[in-house]
Amino acid sequence: MRFTAADAAHALNASLSGLRSELDDVVCDGVSYDSRTLSPGQLFVAVRGDRDGHEFIADAHARGASAAMVDHQVDVSIPQIIVDDTVVALGELAVWSRHNLLPKLHDRVVGITGSVGKTSMKDFVRSALAVHYPVVSASSKSLNNDIGLPVTMLNAPEDTDVLVLEMGMRGLHEIKRLCDVAHPSVGVITKIGLAHTERVGGIEGVVRAKSELFESLPATGVAIVNKDDPYANDLMRHANCRVRTFGFDSSADVQGRVIVVDNAGRVKMRVQCDGMSAELTVPVPGVHMATNALGAVAVATTLGVPFHSALHGVTEAHLSSDRMHWQSTSSGARLLNDAYNANPTSTEAAIRTLAQVPAARRIAVLGVMAELEDAETHHRHVASIAEEAGIEIIAVDTVLYGVPSSSLQDAVSRLSALGDDHVILVKGSRVAGLERLVRQLT
Repeated sequence: MRFTAADAAHALNASLSGLRSELDDVVCDGVSYDSRTLSPGQLFVAVRGDRDGHEFIADAHARGASAAMVDHQVDVSIPQIIVDDTVVALGELAVWSRHNLLPKLHDRVVGITGSVGKTSMKDFVRSALAVHYPVVSASSKSLNNDIGLPVTMLNAPEDTDVLVLEMGMRGLHEIKRLCDVAHPSVGVITKIGLAHTERVGGIEGVVRAKSELFESLPATGVAIVNKDDPYANDLMRHANCRVRTFGFDSSADVQGRVIVVDNAGRVKMRVQCDGMSAELTVPVPGVHMATNALGAVAVATTLGVPFHSALHGVTEAHLSSDRMHWQSTSSGARLLNDAYNANPTSTEAAIRTLAQVPAARRIAVLGVMAELEDAETHHRHVASIAEEAGIEIIAVDTVLYGVPSSSLQDAVSRLSALGDDHVILVKGSRVAGLERLVRQLT
């Protein structure tokens, strides 16, 4: 998305310094808050976090930034948009761009939240929409917070037809704040689960926080909810617009029925929607991923994509890294890489997927599941599910699963000689960093 520094400053009611004259101006081709990944021509936004982004303005300028957004003028020869708070201003600039720089977008903005499956749902939705709409813009990786969401919007091409945005939650009122920036017309809640419960007062707090997405939708919008979720009815009560459901429940608007699960854990199912029916093989393993695929069909058909086209789009989906991705270790074992993040709901789903894969020996390498109330109970519950399924646990840097803790290098040593009759699941919260183990094994 291209805009001038002067237009951005005007939209933000901010001052602009560093131009040679009032007639001079610079064009910004999107935004970046990380000087290391900045593309030439982007506006560099100096964010105060673990490091102060103002310290990197000279580096951003050297890498080709056309201007910088700052909360005080910096002694660097680059045009500077001076605001009170750069994160707040970033969101305000995204709101301005939503209404002024995306002429083809209209009301086609999809917001996705949930305790599990947000990024995978986003990937499926993007693929299902892309068979029908020429330009579908979506969050990169998991850019789903006060910084990542507006960055996604401001980096969308001007000819974007549909914008798909992931919305993360670590506390109450966060999703509402993101909705105030994005103004979604379609909202998807994937599933309520035990994630960030210690931040919002338990599972009831999670429901309240996620429901902010449905409460923010306009009367002309559509709320899309997983009918298999025990909290589906609670969520739907927060919607003041049309509701569509998806799942394996017989009453779901987009309903799936499992036909078979193959040796890689992939689900082949029959999908019914609006009187039509067809078979779909989900390209990634797990019944929970099949549920996300149904949600993507619900979103796509809501936005006018023909049913069979939406199914085809789902089969072409490529999920973001470290999410239910089959790899091979150097010694030939099959490794199911789901290392990106973990909570009890997603970990149980991954373990049940592993249990369906034929193997002489199944091993789950698990890291800590962070930010949980009563963490020991939830970790022990996951361990009991693994034990019932005959799956061995290697716990990395935690004793919460009730088995001895192993270092990452100990785990690598125990797994590095396993052959093709073994399957390994790797899963843990971000703080566990288990993608390091995957890199060493593969």
